[in-house]
Amino acid sequence: MISYWQTISNGLLPIQSFKKNCIVNITSPSEDEKDILKSTFQIPEDIILDIMDVDERSRLEFENDKIIIILRIPIQATENGIPFSTIPLGIIISDDYTLILCQRESIAISEFFNQRKRKAVEYKNKFDFILNLFLHTTNIYHRYLRQINFQANMVEKDLEKSTKNEELHKLLKLEKCLVYFTTSLRSNKFLFARIKASRFIESSMYSEELLEDVMIENKQAIEMANIYSDIQSGMMDAFASVISNNLNIVMKQLTIVTIILAIPTMIASFYGMNVPNYFENTHFAFWSIIAFSIIIASIGIVMIRKRRWI
Repeated sequence: MISYWQTISNGLLPIQSFKKNCIVNITSPSEDEKDILKSTFQIPEDIILDIMDVDERSRLEFENDKIIIILRIPIQATENGIPFSTIPLGIIISDDYTLILCQRESIAISEFFNQRKRKAVEYKNKFDFILNLFLHTTNIYHRYLRQINFQANMVEKDLEKSTKNEELHKLLKLEKCLVYFTTSLRSNKFLFARIKASRFIESSMYSEELLEDVMIENKQAIEMANIYSDIQSGMMDAFASVISNNLNIVMKQLTIVTIILAIPTMIASFYGMNVPNYFENTHFAFWSIIAFSIIIASIGIVMIRKRRWI
């Protein structure tokens, strides 16, 4: 899907068609739209393929009169039960346009272009717009990291009484999300550093203060991801032992119940044998055996409780 936007005094304004110096936003491009990228915007096919590659790393390139930036952005995913992942976002800056290309819809992009969900911002130039996009996507990382931490806390409560591996599987998937985030954030960190050090991008072309804010927020996101990852790794190790201990407790309780029930069974088996015994010709044989079984079983329960096995 292609949409066109124009910068105004308080943000972005959607327009119906392409104009010089406008912003072109393309998400989930069809084959026809990819042909438009090649023919109308003169985007090389290898660049399009790189942006469509889910494993592509963040980087900065200069080709002819274009600046090509690939940034890793966070998304909400459903593949393999993993709640969050990252994908590449392509940004192509030309003299005539600024093009945003992404292989699929994402909250990071849709919210950025939606004025109602964010405060109005004045973009002084193209790089100012790009840096604000960087800052917004980094803030989305922060939001998703807090959601991951919240989900981990909910799983932790379930783990305290669990004897199954389901909760550990949930933690493992959250751990995968943190690995994806940490790897992408570090890749973005090198991208921002290269933009700052590039001799092709002069410091007068962008706000150094805004770039510093982006780098600081990205660094904080990396630290958050590392902290949450360390906490979850320790939590998984600890609760693996807890689950094993809970299972041992259940097995111990079942074993005790089996022992207690074995006592009446054993007594009844003795008196059920085809041999003469004292109770054979009495009227109270059945109830006497029942009473005797209860007494012996009760003695067994008392002995077990004194040893604090239950």
